[in-house]
Amino acid sequence: MQSRLSIPVMSVAVFLFPLLLRSAHSRQIQTGAREQKILLIQQLIQEHDLQKARHALAEAANQYPGDAGFDNLLGIVEAQQGDYVAAEKSLRRAIAREPKFTGAYLNLGRLYQENAAADPQAVRKALDVYRRVLEYDAANTEAAYQSAALLLRQGRYQESLNYVSRLPAENQTSAQTLSIRCADFAGLSNRKGTDDAAGRLMDAPDLSEPDAQQALLGLILGKRDDLIVALLENLQGRQQLGSALLESLGLAYEHLNRLVEARATLEKSFVGGKPSVRLLRELARVARLQKDHQGALGYLAHARDLEPGNASLHYYFGVVCTDLSLVAEARDSFERAVKLEPENPDYNYAMGAASAFRQDPAEGVPYFEKYLKLRPQDPRGKLALGATLFRAKDYEHALPWLKQSAGNPETATRAHYYWGAIALEEDRMDEAFMELQEALKAKPDFPDALAELGRWYLNRKDYQQSEKQIQLALRIEPDHYAANFYLLMLYTRTKDSRQEAQAKRFEELKNLLAERSQEFLRIVEVRPLETP
Repeated sequence: MQSRLSIPVMSVAVFLFPLLLRSAHSRQIQTGAREQKILLIQQLIQEHDLQKARHALAEAANQYPGDAGFDNLLGIVEAQQGDYVAAEKSLRRAIAREPKFTGAYLNLGRLYQENAAADPQAVRKALDVYRRVLEYDAANTEAAYQSAALLLRQGRYQESLNYVSRLPAENQTSAQTLSIRCADFAGLSNRKGTDDAAGRLMDAPDLSEPDAQQALLGLILGKRDDLIVALLENLQGRQQLGSALLESLGLAYEHLNRLVEARATLEKSFVGGKPSVRLLRELARVARLQKDHQGALGYLAHARDLEPGNASLHYYFGVVCTDLSLVAEARDSFERAVKLEPENPDYNYAMGAASAFRQDPAEGVPYFEKYLKLRPQDPRGKLALGATLFRAKDYEHALPWLKQSAGNPETATRAHYYWGAIALEEDRMDEAFMELQEALKAKPDFPDALAELGRWYLNRKDYQQSEKQIQLALRIEPDHYAANFYLLMLYTRTKDSRQEAQAKRFEELKNLLAERSQEFLRIVEVRPLETP
């Protein structure tokens, strides 16, 4: 087998040349002038003097019209010059003149493989070429191997295995063949077959980077991160991994929750390759999993510099800002994302959540309204709009949305809480108590509802019950802004000796902008900001 599908982006000529010259030499060798002409053209191709080679081929066409061997050689030259269409015509002409010209078939198949990105039909045509060779030469190793490799890339794993089984015994132990077996078994979810093929592949003395890349075609799809790590660590013990394989290794570490190794390997991949937004995003994801939000922001800042017009990067940057409760910074990033993609529902949702915490919370309303136009059936959007109107003290318009949300199990708990808080503000005490109890029935450890229930008892001057509910809220969330405020009110009214200490505690929370941070995150939790 002269070529590997997994070798990245190389000149067609690198693969075509050895096959073509051997084929041309074996089929065309004669005595006299024709032999000298062939040798001359071969020498010119080897020296990459393609213009002289073309001139010699033009002369040969006049001297030996209809000679398939010269058509074959012309296909080499045209392929090396990047003329895919002309090379295809020349090689097909050679085959038409000699229907069993194996060298021309194999060269044509390789030409198609190297131009698959430009020709959507290239893979199909390559498979057809190899099929035609196997029809008259069933033992042709190259055609069988290349068919197996192409079918693997198409996800036709069983067919690929069928072609692998046709290879001679001496080829069955090669890393090239074992890599296809490993990938096919993984794609078929055959765990035993995958484990066996992977073990033999790692023992193969000729294991190389292209073989590992080929095996990954199935291992990644089969989610065999354990074998990906084992295989690439094995190869890393033999040679330095390229940036693509380092990235694959880093991702496998991440999937296995080996985050320290994942981040170190991905960073090494980034240093070894070209600046990659995709890789920077992955590094940000790993850093975020490590709770290193500042590190995540650093990676995303670099990515935004590389692609300032990429809305998803601004959105993701804003998401990480929410992890740090950096509301203003989050809003700035979400605003840039919305300007770039104004019809994206997630960006509008995020912008609404962040805008609700400016001086005028009503600034968030238009974004939630836009979100609901884009996703009208999402109950979480309705709850978010109701919550924002609540913050803006527009209770009249908030209540209809909250009542709709209360009828949906997904949003009912928080909707009852906001509904109860509005009733409490408007002194509808019985309604307030009922709604807060509904919220706590579904979630007894809901600090927001516990704090408001404490306030309800405070308004009724039932100070013992008030303190009980407030303390329950603080036990769950010690920095809960409203609960700390209501406790200060309680101590002030009852002239409790703890009032001074609580006043100091509340002042500290104000300085930390706890209310802003907590409530912002609560709005976000209504519909978690999705990582792109």
